[in-house]
Amino acid sequence: MAPIRVLVVDDSAVIRRVLCDALQTDAAIEVAGTAPDGTIALAKIPELHPDVVTLDVEMPGMSGLETLVEIRKVHTKLPVIMFSTMTERGAAITLDALALGASDYVTKPSSTGSLEVTKKRIETELIPKVKALSQGSARKKLLPGTPVGKTETKVFAPAKGNLGSNKIDILAIGTSTGGPNALAAMLPAIPRDFPVPIVIVQHMPRLFTRFLAERLDKQSAIQVREGEEGGVLKPGEAWIAPGDFHMTLAKDGNVVRLAMNQEAPENSCRPAVDVLFRSVACVYGAHTLAVVLTGMGSDGVQGSQRVREAGGQILVQDEATSVVWGMPGQVAAAGLAASVLPLEAIAPEVDRRVRIGRSGLERRDIPAADSTEFRKNEKEKPASVHLVEKPSN
Repeated sequence: MAPIRVLVVDDSAVIRRVLCDALQTDAAIEVAGTAPDGTIALAKIPELHPDVVTLDVEMPGMSGLETLVEIRKVHTKLPVIMFSTMTERGAAITLDALALGASDYVTKPSSTGSLEVTKKRIETELIPKVKALSQGSARKKLLPGTPVGKTETKVFAPAKGNLGSNKIDILAIGTSTGGPNALAAMLPAIPRDFPVPIVIVQHMPRLFTRFLAERLDKQSAIQVREGEEGGVLKPGEAWIAPGDFHMTLAKDGNVVRLAMNQEAPENSCRPAVDVLFRSVACVYGAHTLAVVLTGMGSDGVQGSQRVREAGGQILVQDEATSVVWGMPGQVAAAGLAASVLPLEAIAPEVDRRVRIGRSGLERRDIPAADSTEFRKNEKEKPASVHLVEKPSN
């Protein structure tokens, strides 16, 4: 198998060297070339044909964001991993980059005084992302003559057993690579009168989750906040687990509150989807609806198993609309998913399932979000907009 060709773009000669050395520790990866700025990078892409580009966020002259915009004009499927700093400015710019089409990001290690330590950190975080994104990109490349938007997706048998007779009292969402954009598509499509609370794990470090929550809150009709110790779950409000903290739920009289801890990472993640899903299943049992969106790795599989054992339901994003079909793909392969849906169909299906138990309607009375009847009904509806700017307090 041909090695994965990576183009490294960074204005710092030291960082370029460290990145190259880190990447070349894996025999499956080849550094195709380097570039000290965006202009040279844009010239090298058609010459080197890289499979993945690592792109520094902050560069003199043409910035990382400007370079990304130019890349996306021509190379819409080329995976681009942003290389950002662990600062408020770095977090904000990284989220801008993801919104502009970056595939993922890696944070630069803080100054350690040791290039070897920095190299090891980069190896651990960057190499798995390079491999996952290159594989996902290869699967999605269209064959000659294939209609645009048509990609082959494996179909798995839906989970057996109770698939929706119970009222839903909680929506739990887990996601990783590609998640910020998936959440930006899904949450604004949730109506303001959504009757249950929402809890979310998005694999991100500190600072990043706060900025993500703030952005999603501005885009959505529902309220979106970063999780906090003791926060009370309420209908139509979403909480995103803070970076570096597991988020769990606990009953407190007639309410359910959030709890945070820094216990050992699971699946190399903190926050972890498995931790949240297990907690949700314990508190809400069969009244749980879980959703697994795009993401690398297997976090969420064991938690989804716990949700199914409790009688809850799981929906997963399909391969064609996922940046990386790791987390949702493994849940589907395990036979735990009630439905495998394209991203645009998930919010309508979530809303449908949540409202069934509250309206007294049978499942057959409301067409599924991936059905012909649903698509026909949607076309006949007047257009509605869920992207709203909330008035300032």
